[in-house]
Amino acid sequence: MSTAQSSQPDDTPGPPDPALWTRRLLVALVLGLLAWGVAALLSPEDGPLRQLGAAALCAAAAMVLQHLLGPDRTAEERARRAEDLLAETAATVRDGLRRHDELQNGLTRHTEDMRQLVETRLVAPDRDAELRPAPAGPRIDIDTAPDLVTGFADAVAPGPPILSAFVRLEMTRVIGYMTDLSTLSVECPGENHDWMLTLTRAAQESICAISTSVDREFWNSEPASRYLHAQKEAIDEHGVPVKRLFLLESARELGDRLLRLCEEQEVLHIEVRVAVLPELPPHLLRGTTNDFIVYDEAVSYEIDQDLRDVNIRTRLIARPDHVQDRMKRFRELWEAGMSLRELEVRVDDEEDGTWMVDRG
Repeated sequence: MSTAQSSQPDDTPGPPDPALWTRRLLVALVLGLLAWGVAALLSPEDGPLRQLGAAALCAAAAMVLQHLLGPDRTAEERARRAEDLLAETAATVRDGLRRHDELQNGLTRHTEDMRQLVETRLVAPDRDAELRPAPAGPRIDIDTAPDLVTGFADAVAPGPPILSAFVRLEMTRVIGYMTDLSTLSVECPGENHDWMLTLTRAAQESICAISTSVDREFWNSEPASRYLHAQKEAIDEHGVPVKRLFLLESARELGDRLLRLCEEQEVLHIEVRVAVLPELPPHLLRGTTNDFIVYDEAVSYEIDQDLRDVNIRTRLIARPDHVQDRMKRFRELWEAGMSLRELEVRVDDEEDGTWMVDRG
């Protein structure tokens, strides 16, 4: 309310203009002197006192006439202030419209840049495609990629600029991964649970996983709950068999905790086996022992650890020779592993002290 009131023109008369009154006094003085001179010439017998009185009367009359006939300065001031207020309002409106146009043009350019980025890096027409043999394996349908980009841009168009920047960065990151996959291999820092979940939902034929002691704590985490739920859906809704081999570095890891973990996964219809590395035949000890998951015998999801057993890198590898080696390794270890029933007997023997392998 105070803002609105302060924006109205002020009707209170302002202080008198010194320059205006100075001009009026000068005019009155000049007329008074002229009147004195005329009176002195025409009636010299009247004396100086009467002549001075006539001059003063003429000067006073001039002052009054100037004041009565002068312009209304207060009205002019109000008009001037109103014009200034209208000019400020018009400038504010023009500035707002200019900012709106700049934002709209920025969003339009952003949408066009994202569309060109996708068309250039994903769906650019390949003139030589008909001359090249079709690659083996299923093709990825990316015809809807421009629609996805446009949908993202339209969804955040009314939002703050940070959302547009977020969409641009996320789309650039994803497109970078898709470009890397053209070489049948892509990697990212850390452990990427999103890739694991997406591949689980995309699997149609099989899921074969090796889990080492490194990720034992993983099964108590929230991502593990989502992962197991996705595997249960793959089994129940798509009939995808899921096999998991727990690979132990020592028989000391055999116990009720591991047994409960295996039983929980078997309830979800996941086939589970356990293998103890020191108890395997020598020829099986020469292969890799890191975590990996093979989806549909076509893509290998692998996690690399550092010397502190911290997951530092996630890789997706779809090269046929690499995936075949992983599947061969998995089958060998799977055949050498213990089933859940054998594990129950083994744990009982370990607790009774009747099993002495790997006690040193």
